[in-house]
Amino acid sequence: MTVPDAWYLGLSAVLFAIGIVGVIVRRNPLVIFMSIELALNAANLALVTFGARLGSPDGQALVFFVMAVAAAEVGVGLAIIVVIFRSRHRLSVDDLSLMRW
Repeated sequence: MTVPDAWYLGLSAVLFAIGIVGVIVRRNPLVIFMSIELALNAANLALVTFGARLGSPDGQALVFFVMAVAAAEVGVGLAIIVVIFRSRHRLSVDDLSLMRW
């Protein structure tokens, strides 16, 4: 007995919605990054589901690409957050929007 594809896509949609709401509502950059990662993983789940449904390995190949982009995004984003936290001792997206270089 297998789980229907609609359940995987439904879970993917719910996770993606939670990620987008987290990006819009929260003000902490770390939580925003976690929400972006949640949305990317929801997209990965949908890609794998469609790939399995169509019997093609293209979905898995795209997932590896998305994971590589997400890893690069986390590396650069966390480095920026650490530098800002060391200089300001506080993290808030509202404060970051007021920064002028």
